[in-house]
Amino acid sequence: MVRFSNNLIGILNFLTFLLSIPILVAGVWLSKQGSSECERWLERPVIALGVFLMVVSLAGLIGACCRVSWLLWFYLLVMFLLIVLLFAFTIFAFVVTNKGAGEAFSNRGYKEYRLGDYSNWLQKRVNNTNTWNRIKSCLQSGKLCSEFQSKFLSDNVDKFYTENLSALQSGCCKPADECHFTYENPTTWTKGQNATYTNPDCDAWNNDPNILCFNCQSCKAGLLQNLKTDWKKVAIVNIIVLVFLIIVYSIGCCAFRNNRRDNWKGR
Repeated sequence: MVRFSNNLIGILNFLTFLLSIPILVAGVWLSKQGSSECERWLERPVIALGVFLMVVSLAGLIGACCRVSWLLWFYLLVMFLLIVLLFAFTIFAFVVTNKGAGEAFSNRGYKEYRLGDYSNWLQKRVNNTNTWNRIKSCLQSGKLCSEFQSKFLSDNVDKFYTENLSALQSGCCKPADECHFTYENPTTWTKGQNATYTNPDCDAWNNDPNILCFNCQSCKAGLLQNLKTDWKKVAIVNIIVLVFLIIVYSIGCCAFRNNRRDNWKGR
């Protein structure tokens, strides 16, 4: 008689196997149809995740239902490593996103962001030229600032300053307030004649829609603020997933023990 734990592990892995199919298909679709740098960057992780889930779920399904002990042992080993990695990533995510926050100004509906406020590890990632060029390409192809410009085009300067901008909009699509540029429209600002600036972002600003403040430190800081918010959410989800994986791992251990016992009796 197949034990309850074996049946449960089999059902869970069958569902995981079904889940891996659309993930793998999505990865292949991105590799064939993806036109932007963002989509091309996503294709390999998505395909790798789909293949990983398919192989592991097949190992667990066959190992539990067909009572193949070595496959179930492999499944449990991978599950254990996955639990350790998720636990380590969760701690890491909380540590590297602990620093950094936007600076609020009076009479402004948005905050401004400074790269130096974030962890050194994150700063090094976005200060890498190749990495930032890929990220910048994603932001540009995603029409971040063109949509920003269209949304607030009818604003006068006073109305614009009260808008609730996202971290990326504030950092990448407009100059820093301390530059004291003259407002024309959301993405067009006039620099002062012969003005000198202590903030390098003021010199980096350009009214060209393809440049704007995409080369500014504030744009990198805005991205890190978004990343910080997203990683905090991911870390919370990871905790829930960890609890689930530990429960599944425990059931898998029971199924493995059943396999060993049945194999021993069959001798």
